[in-house]
Amino acid sequence: MRTRTRARRRAAAVLAGAAVALAGLPAVPAAADEPAGGRAAPVDLDALFVGAHPDDEASTLSTLGQWNEEHGVRTGVITVTRGEGGGNAVGPEEGPALGLLREAEERAAVGKAGVTEVFNLDDVDFYYTVSAPLTDQVWGGDTLEKVVRVVRQTRPEILLTMDPAPTPGNHGNHQEAARLAVAAFYAAADPKAFPEQISREGLKPFAPARVLTGGARGASQTGPDCAATFRPDNPAQNVFGVWSGRASASRGTTWAAVEREAQRTYASQGWASFPDVPADPARLGCDFFTQVDARVPFPEPGTPAAAAPTAILDGSLTRPDGTVPLGTRLTLAADAFDVRPGTPFEVEVSVTAPPREPLGRSSVTLRLPEGWRAAQESRDLGRLAAGRTGSSSFTVTPPEGATGRARIGAALTTERGGGYTDRQVEVSPAVRAAQQPLPQVAQYEEWTADVGVAQLRGLVTPVLTLPSGGSREIGVVVTNVSDDAQSGVVRLELPAGFTADRAEAPYRDLAPGAETTVPFTVTNSDPSLKTSNEGGDYAYTLTVTSGDGTSSSRPALELVPAATVPEAAAAPAVDGREAEGEYAGPALDLSRLWEGSACSSAADCSGTAKVAWHDDTLFLVVHVRDDVPGTRLDASDCKRHWRTDSVEVAVDPRGSSENTSTTFKAAVLPVTAEGPPCHLRDADNRQGPGEETAPGMRVASTVSGGSYVVEMAIPMEVLPGAVDPDRLGLNILVYDSDTQDKTGQTRIGWSTWGGLQGDPYRWGVATLTGYRPPADRPETPPEPVIPDTALSSLDSPQSLEQAVRVHVPPTGPAAGPARTGEAVSATVAGDTVEVRVRAAAPGRAHLFVRDAQGTAGSRVVTVSRRGTTTVEVPLTRAVGDRATVVAGWQAHDGGGTAASQVPLR
Repeated sequence: MRTRTRARRRAAAVLAGAAVALAGLPAVPAAADEPAGGRAAPVDLDALFVGAHPDDEASTLSTLGQWNEEHGVRTGVITVTRGEGGGNAVGPEEGPALGLLREAEERAAVGKAGVTEVFNLDDVDFYYTVSAPLTDQVWGGDTLEKVVRVVRQTRPEILLTMDPAPTPGNHGNHQEAARLAVAAFYAAADPKAFPEQISREGLKPFAPARVLTGGARGASQTGPDCAATFRPDNPAQNVFGVWSGRASASRGTTWAAVEREAQRTYASQGWASFPDVPADPARLGCDFFTQVDARVPFPEPGTPAAAAPTAILDGSLTRPDGTVPLGTRLTLAADAFDVRPGTPFEVEVSVTAPPREPLGRSSVTLRLPEGWRAAQESRDLGRLAAGRTGSSSFTVTPPEGATGRARIGAALTTERGGGYTDRQVEVSPAVRAAQQPLPQVAQYEEWTADVGVAQLRGLVTPVLTLPSGGSREIGVVVTNVSDDAQSGVVRLELPAGFTADRAEAPYRDLAPGAETTVPFTVTNSDPSLKTSNEGGDYAYTLTVTSGDGTSSSRPALELVPAATVPEAAAAPAVDGREAEGEYAGPALDLSRLWEGSACSSAADCSGTAKVAWHDDTLFLVVHVRDDVPGTRLDASDCKRHWRTDSVEVAVDPRGSSENTSTTFKAAVLPVTAEGPPCHLRDADNRQGPGEETAPGMRVASTVSGGSYVVEMAIPMEVLPGAVDPDRLGLNILVYDSDTQDKTGQTRIGWSTWGGLQGDPYRWGVATLTGYRPPADRPETPPEPVIPDTALSSLDSPQSLEQAVRVHVPPTGPAAGPARTGEAVSATVAGDTVEVRVRAAAPGRAHLFVRDAQGTAGSRVVTVSRRGTTTVEVPLTRAVGDRATVVAGWQAHDGGGTAASQVPLR
């Protein structure tokens, strides 16, 4: 049985003092309702999800709905962007107008799970990328500050977010949003982080109880035992599951079905046609969450409590029988994450009693893996009075031969109940070796060190690509984690079809804490091996010896297709036909699936391509079989090519780009509503209509029953940098749509991996025989053009209405009393509404006339003086009953924001 939830504790606090209840909101303690400055207190949340776009929280709504219905958990959502860079399957809106549409979809969707608060940070959503570094560069350095502000304002006990690791195909925006959430878990509690929020804005440091990422690496059964049967790839991780097959008492269906209904609300993203979930609950699985850190007790892994649907709530929002009171803090810290077999290290366990409730006599007992030992496994902490802290240190020694991740746990026993916590460590000999990481992975590992979350490192299997039949140098990074200089040998054991210039190589006198790189040249000696996702990862064993043992790991090589591009005897005629002799090179197979539904047959979707060069131009002809045409878009709507049938060509001039901002990506729609093809650039160094962004590029097509041909000529001078003819990155991709709803179903191509359109390192490799770029052509790409227009919350009436309701300013810090402005009255006057605005200082007022149907008129005005000003807002239609005017206020010179709302009379 679980006792008092946090919502009930709030109600008890209100009854004990002066109660102030807000309509539709849980009661909050009176002491918190009137902070300094006389402003009403912001909404007090229980949980907060941090995502990058509207719909990022969509896979958690089953869980959030259960928590809300069964335990009164109030959850909010931070959405860093409004998804203006995404597609639109329902209309012509793009940019800020699309952001307004997607915000409305998100609010409607999360509302089905009882979530009513969505906090938009107003960062720009640009094109699809898998690069967190590029995302961080575009969003800028103030995004973490904005996340921390919302956490300090809303004070959630639980933070939920996405996967922060650069797992291949993981959206870079998703990675960055997750990293912001994890960093905010620590920064929000630190008074030295963004101190002006405390000194100027009147906020207080706040320490959330737990932070978890969505999803988990491992396997589980479906059905009600999905949480109990989950087996993580890393057995030291704490993974909790919430079964989606539980029935909603209010909806009369499973929570998975509720979640699917909510997901269909994202119609602009083509989700309206999502199929029904299985009707049999036994076929439904869990929403899984992986814990990053916790400041409170939580259920011990492997126990029934850890598989309960409240496992994430227990200790922070709910109190199971026999456990310590809510508000108890319990942490375990090791003096190092990297520990060595047979070498002792120190562990400290700390317990703090709730501010108003004693724990009495207390003790802690370590929970150690089999074979591990401690000089003393239990310690008495004495009597812990309310608000008092007790701690104790332990010396722990891993056994000889131990390796890998391990969980060090501690069980708390008090007169008021028990608790549990743990921490991961990693055991390895004195030296470890790893295949050189990709740039994104190296940056991620640096982030884990900077934030202090070593438990999140190593989530990505080290992979490097190798052209089919080709060679490359692979560096092995050797790190000494001991206190003594080390020497030894690095060995490679490659799979069949691969050879190296040497099987082993030495390293010598590596200083403590230092690293060195040992190079090997690896060759794909069997070009018949499958490439791309058809071949998968070719794993091998990497071993390093040191003075006290051997350490091994399993990195992988990934084969990408390679081609030789010949010089054409004459420039091919770009007419949508392949004349004999125009393209002398081999036909490249474009029929490998990389995303979506598999092709039912070659006639459904398949393709080949030929490539040639002449003078300073790259020529391509692409043959596609497609039995059902997709939507014919207007030529003026020649954008976001994944909505219909199209061919995309991706070129990385130097073959070394970290992300697509230094590449060229052009797409051709073989047919438009008007007939002729059109072309565009997307998600690259310069996006937009082809005629503007790729001057001199020519396209042509021919379309016949069940097939089409696209031909194009790309002047190499429009590429972002001079071509390296020995390692040109190249990919050719086909998007197939068999519907008329502006959604695609299947994606095939030449070099195919999940998310590869954003991963240049996984594109194929082309050699341009005999080509040399002009000597004066720069190798360095120009600065990329990145979309920079995002909808402001001040221009979103939905955000303003929420700001009024929950007392959280619409964006940025709150305007102080001497800088604020507000609407004080509104009256209909014919086809306008007269709004009286009272300003304490100059600023801008964003005014919206609202009724049940939406916005009936709006206007943005500059208010240049103090006092009351009357503003006329023109109406675009008649106003319905119970109309209001909602106003956003931006103080002059960035002096903060405010929101207000008045009835329309």
